[in-house]
This record gives sequence, C-alpha cells and structure tokens, in this order.
Amino acid sequence: MFTYCNNLSVNDYCNLRESVGWPFICDEQARSGLNNSDYIISCVDKGKTVGCARIFWDKGYIAYLADVIVDPEYQGQGIGKKMVQECINYIDSQLKEGWRIKIVIVASKGKEMFYEKLGFKTRPNDNDGPGMDMWRE
Repeated sequence: MFTYCNNLSVNDYCNLRESVGWPFICDEQARSGLNNSDYIISCVDKGKTVGCARIFWDKGYIAYLADVIVDPEYQGQGIGKKMVQECINYIDSQLKEGWRIKIVIVASKGKEMFYEKLGFKTRPNDNDGPGMDMWRE
C-alpha cells in the first residue's frame, strides 16, 4: 500500500532524479525549487520515496507540471497517474468563477502517451506550435 503526502526532502528528490537518469542538480537548487513549488506530492512505499510531482502556478492562468518522477522499479503501478491527477485537482481547487488555467508540461521523450491518457494534448497541434526550452549554465 502506497502512502501519498505533500512534502519531499531534497535528498529524496535528488535520488529520484538519479533513478531515472536526469542530470545532477546541486542541493541548493533542489531545495529552492522544492521550497518555491505551489504544490508537491510524493509517493512512499515502506519508508522509501518512490515518486514525486510538483506544480508551479503564476496565480493567474498558467501552471507548470514539473518533475513527474517514478522510480523505475515502481513504474506501471498507477503512481504517476495518481500524482498527476492530484496536481490537476490542486489546480482545479484554485479555479474561480469564469477562470481558465492552462497546465503545461514538457514531457520526457517517449512519455507523451502517458500524459495524453490523462487529457494533455501533444504539441504541435492545430492551435499550438512545438514546445521549446533552453538551459542556461
């Protein structure tokens, strides 16, 4: 039985990033990112953090779903789906009458179908061009 909670330690976050082969970031950056998240959810199995996801929101109309990570040994068990749905529920709870909030994500290569099943639209499409990003070092 998995436990879901709304916190995540820097150490657990960095370990999850490493488990899926994401680039290293220093503890200071990880801590700042976690502290400035609007919503965090993590999944724990027998004391081990096995998944996480988080939301950044501008308090207007754009929210960014970030760092949806599930330890490879735990993938395919519905953890990612549950965490993403909880992030969506958080944004839904912030809606005011007449509001629309767009949730955006940059999916890891090969994970697009996972997000499509949850209602996200792949870009490019009839309304939107391809997603883009830039790393600064």
